[in-house]
Amino acid sequence: MVRTNGPLPSYESIFNAKRQGGFMDFIEKARNRLEHWITHNDHHQEAYEMFVEQLKEAGKIESSEHVREIVELAAKSSECLRRAIKALE
Repeated sequence: MVRTNGPLPSYESIFNAKRQGGFMDFIEKARNRLEHWITHNDHHQEAYEMFVEQLKEAGKIESSEHVREIVELAAKSSECLRRAIKALE
């Protein structure tokens, strides 16, 4: 899935938008921050995947393999963040 609707909002702007009615507790802030990081990681993962293909097309297979490793690490990172959110419940 390629993101086409502009830059990601900062987690501070997400917090401010969600707390219009009053105080937001730490757990809610933590959940919002983790969700923001997941979105951010997913965005980077998509960019890495496109770059892997560009490197392959340029004949830079070894470089593409190293970046492919980053794709896998980004996916693992996002999964860890998802488990962190689940553990907040």
